[in-house]
Amino acid sequence: MEIILLGPPGAGKGTQAALLQEAYGMVQLSTGDMLRAAVKAGTEVGLQAKAVMDAGGLVSDAIVSGIIGERLDELGNDTGVIFDGYPRTAAQAEALDGILSARGRKLDHVIELAVDEDALVDRITGRFTCAACNAGYHDRYKQPAKAGVCDECGGTEFKRRPDDNEETVRTRMAEYRAKTAPILPIYEQRGIVTRVDGMAGIDEVTAAIKAVLG
Repeated sequence: MEIILLGPPGAGKGTQAALLQEAYGMVQLSTGDMLRAAVKAGTEVGLQAKAVMDAGGLVSDAIVSGIIGERLDELGNDTGVIFDGYPRTAAQAEALDGILSARGRKLDHVIELAVDEDALVDRITGRFTCAACNAGYHDRYKQPAKAGVCDECGGTEFKRRPDDNEETVRTRMAEYRAKTAPILPIYEQRGIVTRVDGMAGIDEVTAAIKAVLG
């Protein structure tokens, strides 16, 4: 099974992808992670990407497509995949069709985690983590049981991501809408798009996605 998870930063794609991997034995393919792994491994496409990045350039769609192809070849056709962060443009969507088709695969579902922008801002700007073990907390929804002490490891230092502020979150939301708008109609024409309430509880979102996947 091949699926695309769509949703702005903070919508819960990473959380849901991890749960789907566990439930279905699928593999999450994040282009950023794959890019770093290919560069580190020194694959043919990874070396091309490294040369571009070292020169301060943006990695082309062709290089990203090559890295996805390499990763799919490693996995073999009996392993389903979750695409996270790709495709972002109509050209990438077309490229992905070619990559999958060449390997006897096709997209089964495109699942968008729909969110309310104001609620998402609240969700993201309030989050913080333990500096020692990275356990996650939130100002409003999940404070440590004992104030100032991590529930998991007893650490007393916490940190926030510098980009978890309202201005940045709203900019990322606008970026997501601009990039996603061109690709959703492509998949809607095929009848494979489903929207799930990304603001629901984690278990509810997982159950909704599983109902789609069957």
